[in-house]
Amino acid sequence: MHNRAIFNSDHELFRDNARRFFREELEPNIDQWEKDGVIPREFWEKAGTLGFHCCGIPEQYGGPGADFLYNMVLSEEVGYAIGGASVGFSVSSDIVSYYLLHNGSEEQKQRWLPQMVSGKAIAAIGMTEPGCGSDLKAVRTSAVRDRDEYIINGQKTFITNGQNCDFVLMACSTNPDAGAKGISLIIVESDREGFEKGRNLEKIGQKAADTSEMFFSDVRVPVTNLLGQEGAGFAVLMNELPRERITIACRAFAEAQRAFEMTVDYVKERKAFGKQIFEFQNTQFKLAEMKTSLAVGWAYLDQCLSKINEGKLTADEGAMAKLWTTETGNALVDDCLQFFGGYGYMCEYPISRLFVDSRVRRIYGGSSEIMKLVIGRSI
Repeated sequence: MHNRAIFNSDHELFRDNARRFFREELEPNIDQWEKDGVIPREFWEKAGTLGFHCCGIPEQYGGPGADFLYNMVLSEEVGYAIGGASVGFSVSSDIVSYYLLHNGSEEQKQRWLPQMVSGKAIAAIGMTEPGCGSDLKAVRTSAVRDRDEYIINGQKTFITNGQNCDFVLMACSTNPDAGAKGISLIIVESDREGFEKGRNLEKIGQKAADTSEMFFSDVRVPVTNLLGQEGAGFAVLMNELPRERITIACRAFAEAQRAFEMTVDYVKERKAFGKQIFEFQNTQFKLAEMKTSLAVGWAYLDQCLSKINEGKLTADEGAMAKLWTTETGNALVDDCLQFFGGYGYMCEYPISRLFVDSRVRRIYGGSSEIMKLVIGRSI
């Protein structure tokens, strides 16, 4: 991951600082945080003091005004860290902050962005519903205009940062008859009356991530909480999805990179039949395949990163990046676990955590099947 041409020495210094932070502040605590089912807010704020949130937010809103590559360095380092898959920074920093920056009113930006940069405000995004995952046009949570307020009713599920969040950027139906053109994005603060955070969902991996259900019963918010134009929410989501998918891709491949490096170390220590596992030709052949797959994936990712930095990344390119890195990454982690034998299936070995944590990458942010649809439409 180091010494890639797309990154300069400042990016690499930032990477070293981020890696040290996660090694010292996350990895020693992840077992306890998994038992708690949530990452404490103090960790978010500590990261904020070190400049690890919302790297691309301009200085006028309290951010460092850095290029998007800093976000991606951080995304990779979160993926590289053991237990990093549970860290919900990306939703706040790489997704919601850009929705606000590109589509929010001046008042919305001034209110939320400085707090998000500091880690004092945590954002969630409310897209998925019990009956609607990848098909965003089927959103049923409704927002009905009542003079200068919206009244929101509905339910969301699988919401990252669901317990910690201070506000949710909600995909709501403001015009049920208009399909995609009836979807609007509305900021809903978590202390609004009628907004209930449901249970923290139990998952097979990412156990320290507060992934939650949410319920909205006659929740009233001012119309000034509307993000952008009414009915334009779907277009906003589509415009920002390539960014989200590249973020997931960077994390997925960083997980695979970490799994590969841990496996190389392990097979050079572990002995079988009187010699290092590394000395067997099968081991070297498998590791050679993995090293090659990683090099090819990083090269394509870097090509995409240069385009996203210039605002030129297309939807199908983002989809191809997510499809390749998540499918390949999952296969790599699975192959790596195999080298650990029975120990690979034990929770005390970090490879087991990487295995269960990484599996969801092929599902969220648009499943692999949806990625193939997006790519297919571009042919």
